[in-house]
Amino acid sequence: MTWSASGYDTGVKLPSPRGPLSETVVAALSGDPDGRTIPFAAADPYGEDLTIALYTMYELHYGGFDGVHPAWEWDPALLKLRAQTEIAFLAALRSDVDGGDDLEEALDALLVEHVPGSGVSHHLRDNGTWDQMREYFAHRSVYHHKEADPHAWVIPRLRGQAKAALVAVEFDEFGGGRADRMHSRLYADLLQGAGMSPDYLHYLDDVPAPAIAIVNMMSLFGLHRSLRGALVGHFAAAEITTAPSAQRIAQALERLHADPRCVEFFTEHIEADAVHEQIMRRDVIGSLLEQEPELRADVVFGVQATELLEARLADHLLSSWAEGESSLRTRLRWLVSQNG
Repeated sequence: MTWSASGYDTGVKLPSPRGPLSETVVAALSGDPDGRTIPFAAADPYGEDLTIALYTMYELHYGGFDGVHPAWEWDPALLKLRAQTEIAFLAALRSDVDGGDDLEEALDALLVEHVPGSGVSHHLRDNGTWDQMREYFAHRSVYHHKEADPHAWVIPRLRGQAKAALVAVEFDEFGGGRADRMHSRLYADLLQGAGMSPDYLHYLDDVPAPAIAIVNMMSLFGLHRSLRGALVGHFAAAEITTAPSAQRIAQALERLHADPRCVEFFTEHIEADAVHEQIMRRDVIGSLLEQEPELRADVVFGVQATELLEARLADHLLSSWAEGESSLRTRLRWLVSQNG
């Protein structure tokens, strides 16, 4: 079989399997598409196996993997397996949120600052260690390396002011036309400043399911037109909550005397996302629901699903650190990177 050049040098290796389902996916992608059915293995919708399997299949729509034939991206057998996996994940999300169509309540709740704060950014600001901060960077790298990419899929599914406003937000996320100011580039700079690898998805094998599931949710919402309202809800939730969290992380980094490149990533988000919050609420969501009011419950679902998965990640991080344990799956490569 003749291989397209785009199937080779991506710079990213297939991840290590974490169970029967992901083992099936990785084994399939290690060979050529042949039309045979790829069996689905039931798994915990939030567990390591299903989460890395779904992330691996989604990554074919992003940068892909070394040695993986590009035809796998649209292979019918793999798409069927992905659909079965998505159904399990989406069903879990829907069953674990309150639902409803009270959008104002859902968005206003994001602005409530609980005192005293007990979230990850509060811990890092007040008591976090440099090792914990670097672990946090590793967790977030599975998204920030592709920051704003999942949201771009919703652009052709919007119309009028909703589309124009969302593109304005995306323009900022992609650096306003400057490659060195793209947020994904700023995160790579942050990793270098922290003495970590800036390479795309370098820490994927180290990061456990809670952080990966958040990115899966974005890909799921972005790739399905029927979930465009949920994607907008997620994007709005992310923009609304980022500025205060970024402020606390920046304060933590200043306390820890971190490299300025680490601080800059978060100060950039303090300024940008405070503006984006208003654009998302007024111009994107407001315009979308004027055109398609039936999507209100979907927007609420996107907000709630985001909060659900962010809470799961926070619980994992804080419980691991409270027990004096690493929040990452593996330590060997992590220790090597620290000593390097």
